[in-house]
Amino acid sequence: MAEHWVVTGANRGLGLEFVRRLTARGDRVTACVRDEAARLALGAQLAPQHAAVDFRLFDQRDAGAVAAAGASTAGPVDVLIANAGAFGPSPQAPLDLDTSAALDLFSINALGPLRVAQAFLPKLFDAPNPRVVLMSSQLGSTTDVRPETAAYAASKAALNKFAQCLAAELKLRGVTVIALHPGWVRTDMGGPNAPLAPHESVEAAIATIDALGAEQTGAFLDYAGRGVPW
Repeated sequence: MAEHWVVTGANRGLGLEFVRRLTARGDRVTACVRDEAARLALGAQLAPQHAAVDFRLFDQRDAGAVAAAGASTAGPVDVLIANAGAFGPSPQAPLDLDTSAALDLFSINALGPLRVAQAFLPKLFDAPNPRVVLMSSQLGSTTDVRPETAAYAASKAALNKFAQCLAAELKLRGVTVIALHPGWVRTDMGGPNAPLAPHESVEAAIATIDALGAEQTGAFLDYAGRGVPW
């Protein structure tokens, strides 16, 4: 049965691969991108498969724009994938970190997905099996200590805590919330040496998301559905 998926960061990398695969199998997709240039680029990427996609344009640091996008999207929404993010400043080690740049990264990677979830939740409440997927990273696990990625890792650790708390808040409303590690993927962010191709990560992630139920809410999973230590 076709479902309605909302995907942020949809114009490249994992977001683009999600949109390609979901539209190919007949799901309805609302693709969220930052600006008109990104929308045009995504439209060009999807043209060969004649995919019909709804678009919403916003920077997820802009709470008003995010709220307007959620309000203007026709529901119900079955799955929200809060995928948009950034790697952030360089250098990232704590002793060398530009704290202003780090605050901006936190607005994108931790608060941005929360703003998106808040905006689209009214449409998720109308779905029979609503799922919220906050795209995280293994680097956000407190068991993984790499000073050279401290700012990015800290932003994802904060996102993981929001995932836990959001799951607890929404459990009685029947909304499943998880943090998802997509693996190390060959994207602009992951770089050319990553072991996973985008289609490998996303194909497995879609299967994991399709199978999600209430018993998994609050979990930190990888793309194949395996638990990741917090």
